[in-house]
Amino acid sequence: MGATMKKVSKIGVISYARLQTVIFGIVGLVAGVLYSFGGLLIDILVTLGLASSVSMSTPGLSFGTVLAFGALIGMPAIFAFVGFSSGVIGAVVYNLYAQRFGGLELDIW
Repeated sequence: MGATMKKVSKIGVISYARLQTVIFGIVGLVAGVLYSFGGLLIDILVTLGLASSVSMSTPGLSFGTVLAFGALIGMPAIFAFVGFSSGVIGAVVYNLYAQRFGGLELDIW
């Protein structure tokens, strides 16, 4: 069976923005997990006495714990917001481009 060429002349703005939100949110979660290992490293260094606990402490929590929690919550949220925003902008720009220049041709199986 051969593939047929189909032209994409318009992208649903909210549909594409939702897709970008999910993709960027997953990337943000991975980045948050990786970044939280930095917080774990700071906690280990303070525990071993290789870093000053006075300069890296916060009331009730160690600095590394705060970094880890912030990364696991904040990075996916920030990345998802950026993904949604770039998805809206990207879809609007594509729709304007497709109207003027004909859109993309894709092989559909």
